[in-house]
Amino acid sequence: MPTVLITGAGRGIGLEFTRQYAAQGWQVLACARDSDKAELKVIAGQVSRHRLDVTGPASVAALARELDGVAIDVLINNAGIYGQPKGSGGFGDIDYAMWEQTIRVNVFGPMRVAEALLPLVERGDRKVMAFISSRMGSIAENPGGAYVYRSSKTMLNGVVKGLAGDLKSKGIIAVAFHPGWVRTDMGGASATLSTEQSVTGLRNVILGLTPADSGRFLNHDGTAIPW
Repeated sequence: MPTVLITGAGRGIGLEFTRQYAAQGWQVLACARDSDKAELKVIAGQVSRHRLDVTGPASVAALARELDGVAIDVLINNAGIYGQPKGSGGFGDIDYAMWEQTIRVNVFGPMRVAEALLPLVERGDRKVMAFISSRMGSIAENPGGAYVYRSSKTMLNGVVKGLAGDLKSKGIIAVAFHPGWVRTDMGGASATLSTEQSVTGLRNVILGLTPADSGRFLNHDGTAIPW
């Protein structure tokens, strides 16, 4: 039975990842700040719930100790925040404290998890590290604005590209993903995709990844996005 670990599993895209992988018969390690959420408890299948704050070094280290010896086939670094509310955060309107917090969650968090859980991913058969980024992090497609969120995802993309090079010799596949514009608390009610549509696409792409894909920035449908 393959194993997937999902951060930010308590809501939105992370919760849908948990549902779909469990329905497909995977062993799911669902990690969230509130691991006792009712939405997680009712998911049938091989799901274990783990408390994790990706911004806390002690929390990440505790998870690594708890899972010592486990083999993780797919690690999905999904936890993230938008930071400054939409409609604000443009030039001249930046909350720098929130910017720092957004980077802690969206950049330091995934890197800290990747470092701590690398030995577990090395034990897995698939050896995939998937990072949920955003098209807003593309430098080539940056029209300006939304500095807080946009820059955090640009930084995350740089981290993923670096990991792809550094972990190549270990057989690790590191890929950044844009999930699409999804109807979540972050994406809003006007978004074009449901969480089910987004995650179905992402899972299919993840399933087909090869070492040649490591270091790429991909859409939920597998198409490439310019850095």
